[in-house]
Amino acid sequence: MPSTSISKTAYDPESRILSVWFVASGKRYEFEDVPPETFAAFRAALAKGRFFNDHIRNHFRYRRIPGDDDLSH
Repeated sequence: MPSTSISKTAYDPESRILSVWFVASGKRYEFEDVPPETFAAFRAALAKGRFFNDHIRNHFRYRRIPGDDDLSH
């Protein structure tokens, strides 16, 4: 089921970096040192926004990745 808050995710198991793109802002964030089991559970979750808030947000160090939205400012 598509998420209303998260448009896309990507995960690199070697670096353990989880990338999350958000629907409302279009912004991408990278979360560091995310275990593969957490990403697998995130992908399997029916409510991705809820899983993100409960298990990823405020649990992992993160940074915003500048993108096209920054070029117009």
